[in-house]
Amino acid sequence: MSMRMFDLSGKVAVVTGGNGGIGLGMAVGMAQAGAAVVVASRDPVRNSAAVEMLQAEGAPAMAVPTDIRDPEACKRLIEKVVDEFGRVDILVNNSGINYRKQPQDFTLDEFRDVMDTNLTAAFVLSQAVYPHFLRQGGGKIINVGSIASFMASPVGVAYAPSKGGIVQLSRALAVAWAKDNIQVNAILPGWVDTPLSVRSRAEIVGLEEAVIGRTPAGRWGSPEDFAGAAVYFASAASGFVNGAALVVDGAYSAKA
Repeated sequence: MSMRMFDLSGKVAVVTGGNGGIGLGMAVGMAQAGAAVVVASRDPVRNSAAVEMLQAEGAPAMAVPTDIRDPEACKRLIEKVVDEFGRVDILVNNSGINYRKQPQDFTLDEFRDVMDTNLTAAFVLSQAVYPHFLRQGGGKIINVGSIASFMASPVGVAYAPSKGGIVQLSRALAVAWAKDNIQVNAILPGWVDTPLSVRSRAEIVGLEEAVIGRTPAGRWGSPEDFAGAAVYFASAASGFVNGAALVVDGAYSAKA
């Protein structure tokens, strides 16, 4: 296979939560492959820093401050991208939140907040890009789940079903839209060294040792570990890969 199959030159990618962590790792990978990248996150300071990093890779880049829990804001995001670049080719639904609480301590508002951010927004944004993909003759959607898509913890009563839903959303969209040359796949990270996991390590005693002890790779993942997977799913190389869920966790979930 020619390496040109992985070339994203002329493509436009939107990455929610793309101003840090896994999202930024994927955004940088796609920028290095030639794509223009739009970061959609709420924090303007971190957005600006991410855009500078992407531009340093030689990629056209911009940020659109967006609260993805607002369906109208999601639609405005896609319209702004198309107005600016004339097209949209790749959507990465990466934004996610979590409340670590026992099920009995959850409020309904907290549960809904996780679902709206992690799952509903991915559906709304997928709907928003669909007519543009249809007009262009195809497109790529990459949904970021988690090993929590199939593993559970006692404090993941909202997070786990939201990420399990991401896998099934990806499969359902893939089946519905394959005829339109749209591929929808999921990436399922394990434990990754991000600002979010720093908080986890502060909240969960012994987490650092437990993750490294169980992970055959002997380390936490890094945001850079997701660049290759993102480029693969965003490129022509994965043209017949649809409805798949790729685990990227250093074999953490494979270990008995």
